[in-house]
Amino acid sequence: MPVSPAYRPDPRLPALGAEFGDPVRAADFPQTILRYRNDRAAASVGLETLTDEAWIAHFGRFQALPGNIDPPLALRYHGHQFRVYNPDLGDGRGFLFAQLRETGTGRLLDLGTKGSGQTPWSRGGDGRLTLKGGVREVLATAMLEALGVPTSKSFSLVETGEALVRGDEPSPTRSAVLVRLSHSHVRFGSFQRHAFFEAKYRLLALTDHVVDTYYPEVAGANDRPVALMEAATGRAAGLVARWMAAGFVHGVLNTDNMNITGESFDYGPYRFLPYSDPNHVAAYFDQNGLYSFGRQPEAVFWNLQQLAGCLSLVAESDPLVEALNRFAPAYRAALAEAMLARLGLKPKGGEADVAFVQSAFRALAEGGPRVRWEPFFFDWFCGDEGRAMSGPRAAVYGEEAFAAFRTGLADYEPERPERLGHPYFAGLEPEELLYDQIEALWAPIAATDDWDAFHEKLARIEIARVAWGLG
Repeated sequence: MPVSPAYRPDPRLPALGAEFGDPVRAADFPQTILRYRNDRAAASVGLETLTDEAWIAHFGRFQALPGNIDPPLALRYHGHQFRVYNPDLGDGRGFLFAQLRETGTGRLLDLGTKGSGQTPWSRGGDGRLTLKGGVREVLATAMLEALGVPTSKSFSLVETGEALVRGDEPSPTRSAVLVRLSHSHVRFGSFQRHAFFEAKYRLLALTDHVVDTYYPEVAGANDRPVALMEAATGRAAGLVARWMAAGFVHGVLNTDNMNITGESFDYGPYRFLPYSDPNHVAAYFDQNGLYSFGRQPEAVFWNLQQLAGCLSLVAESDPLVEALNRFAPAYRAALAEAMLARLGLKPKGGEADVAFVQSAFRALAEGGPRVRWEPFFFDWFCGDEGRAMSGPRAAVYGEEAFAAFRTGLADYEPERPERLGHPYFAGLEPEELLYDQIEALWAPIAATDDWDAFHEKLARIEIARVAWGLG
């Protein structure tokens, strides 16, 4: 079947011009085996009616979607990588494939690739993605969405039949191409590239594009760069707050991995916390813990400072500094909101919420390995003390370390307590996505091409998403 009537192409980024992206073609893969298609995400952009054959033609062979970007664009950007500036970045194994409108909201969304072949920015790399990397990203986005984190959605995963050599995993290993559905592919590093060349007119053009496309609420501002900085600061604060509430460690918070709309994307060496540990690191190469769990808010703020530095070429510095100074209070408020949402409680507002959330963090810290991150929120969802105190972790919850949390909980009302009636909450354990679990899901795929455990895990995460109702 063709695309549905809900499909609304709107390719906007190509109009910015040649300095923002390079036309490329996808690699000609020896195979295209469909391993995952996200029909729920596809329905949000009018593509759920595609047959598997048409799906592979578009998302394995990259035949252009009707009325959309042709040829695809490998976007240009720079970035700080572990705080070292790199002017040789850009889409090295991906491209912007399509832009289209979301049904219901009308938001502009992007379809972008990972592993689609070499581009002018591949820097000697093969432009490919390992199948294991694709599997890990599909799992990450499903879990993050279930936990209420603004995230790209894994749209499609196609195995491509090549043997890849990688230094950090057993080789040769299988290859794949991933397609993401994202709110924007404009990165902090997109601004950095034009600031590096002191191209003020391109910075202004990019600012206008972002404001008009993603922040229309500030389109009438007298100083658009400052208005953009204020909006991006708020979105970034909200994003990192959601990561912290989800116990998520992104792993590589470089400026080229931060997008301008405050949506999480590009999942390489990520981790979900097994238990509270501010020093938990996702990337084996992050030897100094720069992007450890507890340092993520500071890392995001540092990235915002780099964005402000770019915009200082086209705006006064003092208002940009004022915008940056809003990060700390915005993050504090967003973290309280995110933690209360995860606990299924109605916010009271102000310092009371902050104090209660701090008591939750202290309890998690003192509980240590005896209280895993996800089970804590599962046990106490909607403030159901009876459920928590009759479950498998009741003895720990009865200790003095949890006294302040239990006392504070009495002051809160549940938000939509009917959610507890979902069968998911009748169990004793929640759905988790820990490192060893991901390895166990990959093992049968690698050994015997058995995908059952992978698809069963996604089905259970979807049940959890519906039960939590955090989206």
